[in-house]
Amino acid sequence: MRLALLTPLLLLSAGTWPATADVAGDAGSYLAGRSAFKANDYGAAAKHFSEALASDPANLALLESTGAAFLSLGDLESAAQVLERIAVAGESSQVASLVLLGKAAQDEDWSGLLGALDNGFSVGPLFDDLAEPWAIFGAGRMAESLEAFDEMAETENESTRIFGLYHKALALASAGDFEGAAHILSGDAGMVLRLPRRGVVAYAEVLSQLERNDDALDLIAQSQNFALGDPYLEDLRARLEAGETIPFNSVRNARDGLAEVYHSIARALRQEPQRSYTLLYARMAASLRPDHIDALLLTAELLEQLDQHDLATEVYDKVPRNHPEFHAAELGRAEALRQSGQEGAAIEVLQQLAESHGHLLQVHVALADLFRELERYEEAKAPYNNALSMVSEPVEQHWIIYFTRGIAHERTGQWDLAEADFRTALELKPDQPTVLNYLGYSLLELQTDLEEALALIERAAEQRPDAGHIIDSLGWGLYRLGRYAEAVPHMEKAAEHLPTDPIVNDHLGDVYWAVGRHREAEFQWHRALSFFTDETDQGDVDPDRIRRKLEVGLDAVLAEEGAPPLNVANDGG
Repeated sequence: MRLALLTPLLLLSAGTWPATADVAGDAGSYLAGRSAFKANDYGAAAKHFSEALASDPANLALLESTGAAFLSLGDLESAAQVLERIAVAGESSQVASLVLLGKAAQDEDWSGLLGALDNGFSVGPLFDDLAEPWAIFGAGRMAESLEAFDEMAETENESTRIFGLYHKALALASAGDFEGAAHILSGDAGMVLRLPRRGVVAYAEVLSQLERNDDALDLIAQSQNFALGDPYLEDLRARLEAGETIPFNSVRNARDGLAEVYHSIARALRQEPQRSYTLLYARMAASLRPDHIDALLLTAELLEQLDQHDLATEVYDKVPRNHPEFHAAELGRAEALRQSGQEGAAIEVLQQLAESHGHLLQVHVALADLFRELERYEEAKAPYNNALSMVSEPVEQHWIIYFTRGIAHERTGQWDLAEADFRTALELKPDQPTVLNYLGYSLLELQTDLEEALALIERAAEQRPDAGHIIDSLGWGLYRLGRYAEAVPHMEKAAEHLPTDPIVNDHLGDVYWAVGRHREAEFQWHRALSFFTDETDQGDVDPDRIRRKLEVGLDAVLAEEGAPPLNVANDGG
């Protein structure tokens, strides 16, 4: 389904968030809450907003912000209690509607949900149109529910039609009409649905209930997610091949149906910049259906993007160990721990996962990548080797593993092994600019095969003409070849793109010196030193060497190092 087309239908406007309130009482708590919410610190926001509410209990914007903070924490009960005051006051609020309609579904109060919709509760056109037939379904009026879904399927808006048909299929399957569901999901109803991953699972379950396991296997085999090694689909395929009749668990009842509505909209909004809005939908989906693993993973992903790594870790911990998606949750938990500065704990999570889920290539890659990012290159090699030992016939998508293992080899002084990995990566993906640049720059630094090095970098630059590091490599390659005047514009362009990079500024200083622009060279070396930090890799830039160049000049430093002198015939001066 074309989720990107749905944003106009969702109607949860970004605007200023949380809404600005004129607080009659505790303005200090309100401002503290507002600041915390903007920083995505939902625990502090809920605390401070609640304190402000004590002195201004009827403030609509404050109620809305407080409810949103509680829901962002995953506390639907507290959010509903706060936002109920808005409904009692007869005021309208999209956030209140989002929560209170979902709370009615959680309580299976279908008449209350329908009454709220009739009385003007509204989240947005798409949500409202889907919530009503699911509520009617929950109330036991199947025929009327299907008619409401049909009304959506007959509108002019393509996205609305798609969702109307898809959710009608889910409702039919939930009621046991698998023939009717298959008629829609197959495209025989008049519209071919581009099913999301959850849709593929639902259709496979429907086909299995119809004793069509072979068709379900064909469906899974055609799924892009299966091609990428989705463990859940792998598990489903194995069960189908074993002849198991798969129960229809995708949507078991109307409450699950509403959870699916929230999750579908959260997926549609996941690329939007206002992730705190999207989080509200994801939290509602998980609240209505705590075993909705996709909703949990999406919630945790959003919390990570909002830099709430502790909250993300709490959500990842809710995925059961025996679930096929457990590894995905653990990978996410490890990343959340790393982002929060707990690198040791992150390594431990991945090492344990490698023990329990060692059959999954991506687990070994994740552990290796973490060691590499922490510059523990020697330790990165074993998990990279484990990952590649699982690859019988390398294909294009494996280039990144060879490339990153090559970096680990290169950083530990094993250039022959590194070069072999880099060249294998290029065989798998010949024009990958990052590999071209890394291999070319490495050859420059080794001062071997300079002509090939420059050719590799030029190929990279053709594809990424505005990538600062690649342009730096190009200028440095020309410098190494003694083509100093040609190097100048490239190095200057690199410095424009990466003005605070000490390596680029150091290189630009050398190039200026080589063409006789000594004052400008000294200025760039001073800049390079000013941007040098403890995190700067001294294998790429040595501050003591820069200071020595400032004392005696580049020519003298090269002589001290026993390096060839600058090629004055090409100095461009």
